[in-house]
Amino acid sequence: MKHEFILEGLHCANCAAKIEAKLNQEPDFDEVLFSFATLELEIHSDSGDIRERVQRIVDSIEDGVTVVPKEARQHHHHHGNDHHHDHCDDSCCTHDHHDHEHEHHGHEHEHSHGNSKRKLMMLILSAVLLAAALILHILGKYDLIVAVLSIISTILAGYDVILEGISSLFKRRIDETTLMTVAVIAAFALGDFAEGAAVMVLFGIGELLEEKAVEKSRRDIRKLADIRPDTAYLYENGKSRAVRAEEVSVGATLEIPPHTRVPLDGVITEGSTTIDASSLTGESEPVEATVGTALCSGMMNNENTVYLKTTKVYADSAATRIVRLVEESAKNKGEHEKLISRFAAVYTPIMIGLALAIAVIPSLFTGDWGGWIHKALVCLVASCPCSIVISVPLSYYAGIGAASKAGVLIKGGRYLEAIAKVKSFAFDKTGTVTDNQISVKEIKPLADVPTKEVAALAAAAEAHSAHPIAHAIRAYCEEHHISVEELKDHREISGHGVEARRGEDTVEVCKSDSKHGVSVKLNGKEIGLILVSEHIREEVPDMLKNLKKLGIEKNVMLSGDKETACRRVAEGLGFDEIHSELLPEDKVSAVEKLIADTGSCCFVGDGINDAPVLSRATCGVAMGLGSDAAIEAADLVLSSENLSSLPRAVKLARKTLSTVKANITFSLLVKAVIILLAILNIAPLWLAVFSDTGVCLLCVLNAVRLIKAKT
Repeated sequence: MKHEFILEGLHCANCAAKIEAKLNQEPDFDEVLFSFATLELEIHSDSGDIRERVQRIVDSIEDGVTVVPKEARQHHHHHGNDHHHDHCDDSCCTHDHHDHEHEHHGHEHEHSHGNSKRKLMMLILSAVLLAAALILHILGKYDLIVAVLSIISTILAGYDVILEGISSLFKRRIDETTLMTVAVIAAFALGDFAEGAAVMVLFGIGELLEEKAVEKSRRDIRKLADIRPDTAYLYENGKSRAVRAEEVSVGATLEIPPHTRVPLDGVITEGSTTIDASSLTGESEPVEATVGTALCSGMMNNENTVYLKTTKVYADSAATRIVRLVEESAKNKGEHEKLISRFAAVYTPIMIGLALAIAVIPSLFTGDWGGWIHKALVCLVASCPCSIVISVPLSYYAGIGAASKAGVLIKGGRYLEAIAKVKSFAFDKTGTVTDNQISVKEIKPLADVPTKEVAALAAAAEAHSAHPIAHAIRAYCEEHHISVEELKDHREISGHGVEARRGEDTVEVCKSDSKHGVSVKLNGKEIGLILVSEHIREEVPDMLKNLKKLGIEKNVMLSGDKETACRRVAEGLGFDEIHSELLPEDKVSAVEKLIADTGSCCFVGDGINDAPVLSRATCGVAMGLGSDAAIEAADLVLSSENLSSLPRAVKLARKTLSTVKANITFSLLVKAVIILLAILNIAPLWLAVFSDTGVCLLCVLNAVRLIKAKT
């Protein structure tokens, strides 16, 4: 069974790692996945209700965190997001327990809002008292008043930090609250009252700003992911009424008013409009939509009211799948994220050992206990790993969120790392490089019949055929404004052809040996050949060039089709290699060879027979949200069904990794400099606090830049 919870009120990234580690030790919890970016906890276990057990384990590590089942949180979310609509009647009301849930969360939100307001007021007051204490301290008078003002300022700014720090010590846990508490108490013991107060006020301000930045970035990312409307307007008996989107069944008719999102996948049955699909595809150009056009949930209706017959339930619709993929992506941690969890566990005890050594060893030789303890405190406070532990998961999550906006769903940090480092790309031909449409490539007249007449006769004979080649010939005549006359006695002839009569004459169109050409005959005499080709996606040439610019070594096309057909498609596109007549297992071998040659290979396919090769590639990309098997097996999904978003994904993934590395390097560098300055007796304690909370804030803001990333 899969149990899903939200850990509300958890702000300490260090504690999050400890909670995940402790839950992983439970014998009947098979798999524990936690995302600090979304605060979502997923536990796979055969046990029934495990919420209370999880709450006990969380309480043993961090106070003030509530374990809330995810569904309860989502119902609140639906309730809060209802759109108003003219036809809304009593049927909008949802069940009582949703109202209760909504109320509970409303109170919770007000409570947390009130909390931060109170905290801000106390910080302002403590800063004023600190300023007074510092002025008196500089004047060198009234030491007692300085001490009293400093102590009051410290208590106002950080009473909760001190309480938590002491409780952490009892739990034999060392985090930033413990470090700050030890630092302030030691500063007071050394008689540095004003400096001790400055540490706590700065820490409080930093924490508040950091919390706001993290919260905002979480909201921004959630906004990118949450493109699901929760209300649908069910159209029955000439009237529409608002219902919860989950309650709508397949085959129902929905009214989609202008400027609202499509709630479920379906096909337009009445009306025409333009659709903005940018939330799914990243493409901002509006698309024409009329009767028969399939729409995906999450698309925005721009102009007119249309009516839609649903083809999928809410849980299977495009937007829900995208949101699910993005939410789950945060739990598939990248190597850097895993490394950071391990790093924090080892790093903090080492830094405490170092601080103790700095306090004790030189003091034994010099006798200057006060001076060396002060230096040790600076080292202790500067060494707090928060900036790294918070900003790294957030960077991954922001990168994944930005990619979803560009029409690429990346299933987790480790796949983001894979696509960033990939060296070769293998593309399936049919449905990936081509889009399953056929077009006329060339018309070769064989007798003295003009090209236009060959096309016109073929189109006239094919007038009632549903064959893709017939569509292609009719489209060619429309495009070139060739008028097509009406023929009589149309009939299909065995061997895949059609025949019709023009007065006394007989017109035949025979599909030749391959699907790439047709022969046009008049009274049994061949008058022309029409060569057709698969329709290549127009973005392919630019996409391949852009991948080359990004340093990709090989772009290869793989296909089960005949070699001549593959060469015809690949001509002039810029593929490095073409492999034809491959069975699914041959595609796996071709990808393995590319991995051996270049080190890594990304396979891009439309999902038909592609699951084995998608799984085998370093990184598998599925085209579109069509095939369930492909989406399961792939690591990335191009929800835009547009290959031009592939180079964007590579760029974004690289940008995310460089942000992660920059944050780690910057944090460690600043800490090293502060520790060095402390040993040289240059760095005061407040500077160490800035290096902790200030650097953390800068790293979080750097991570958030990814959300706005232009690709």
